[in-house]
Amino acid sequence: MEIWVDADACPVVIKEILYRAAQRTRTMMTLVANQPLKIPRSAYIKFSRVGSGFDVADHEIVTQIKPGDLVITADIPLAAEVIEKGALALNPRGELYSTENITSRLYVRDLMDSFRATGIETQGPPPMNQKDRERFANHLNKLL
Repeated sequence: MEIWVDADACPVVIKEILYRAAQRTRTMMTLVANQPLKIPRSAYIKFSRVGSGFDVADHEIVTQIKPGDLVITADIPLAAEVIEKGALALNPRGELYSTENITSRLYVRDLMDSFRATGIETQGPPPMNQKDRERFANHLNKLL
């Protein structure tokens, strides 16, 4: 298993959990982003900078993953593609996307997008809290 991180929007606290987990378990991890990132020196942690543009990082991740890999992302369409390729998708709040829940997540996402397109203001997710971080770390540990 290799870990791939949709790093542009991944919270710093989640990246720190991932850095420690990759080092501790000796699991290769690649952070993909279109902005420069500071990453710790490690034989297990790499950074792949992609060009700017809509879904460029997502496309890079989907192109590189193999069945059984783990992708960290809050991007639901990316998670759907990851699942389709036989990999795992875990969001930074600790929710594992699956074939059982991805269709409903896509539906809700598309519905909220259509609301916003018509001018209806929707609330984003609440701020990440300690329980979210713990849920993520626990789920990550189980997967690794």
